Amino acid sequence: MPFSKLTIAYLLTTVVFFAIDMVWLGFIAKNLYKKYLGIFMSDQINWPAAIVFYLLFIVGIFYFCILPAHEKQSLSKVIISGAFFGFITYATYDLTNLATLKNWPLQIVFIDMAWGAVLTALVSTAGFYIVKWLD
Repeated sequence: MPFSKLTIAYLLTTVVFFAIDMVWLGFIAKNLYKKYLGIFMSDQINWPAAIVFYLLFIVGIFYFCILPAHEKQSLSKVIISGAFFGFITYATYDLTNLATLKNWPLQIVFIDMAWGAVLTALVSTAGFYIVKWLD
């Protein structure tokens, strides 16, 4: 796939990621995080750090999920690898916090790991179809 099409696929997949995650963070889980993580939450989001994370995370989604599945033309591969990648990456964050921060809520660990799996499977699948459409 030419770099220009890969860039377009990346940008479109980024839009999908932000749309889904903003619904989760802004509406569905907003009060949940406030309830369990209120003492840890900043008054303002550090947008540069958040944006860098998201952009790097989506690079990981492409490298580990979308492109290998596209090469094999396998929808099941992109769904499974997306769910696994999301589960592992969100587990890294939450289990590290559980290990190092005082009173990190165990409920959030399980919720985030499940959300990471669902979110990344959805975004990987969307990215898979975007790449297929552009190819």
